[in-house]
Amino acid sequence: MEPCETTRARAEIFKALGHPSRLTLVEALASGERCVCELVELVPASQATVSRHLNVLVEAGVLRRRPEGVKMIYSLALPCLLEMMPCVGRAVREGASSRRRRAAAK
Repeated sequence: MEPCETTRARAEIFKALGHPSRLTLVEALASGERCVCELVELVPASQATVSRHLNVLVEAGVLRRRPEGVKMIYSLALPCLLEMMPCVGRAVREGASSRRRRAAAK
């Protein structure tokens, strides 16, 4: 059975979020708009690489961008994504606890 268009679109969003640097950028934008010059400081990569990550997020519909003079300003287009972060964080912590317990049992 072929996935529907909505399912494919959701998959593209999750694919765009599938890089640690991109998650860092999304979380940084939770507090509001930022320019590229501010975002570059948050990710251990060149400005060109950060710009590529931002472009992936824009193309997937996760972020919006707008020019402001010579700066490009980014904001969250899907702030609802932030609602899932605590759930994912709990899953990560519980998984780490389970791995520690299994390792201690060996």
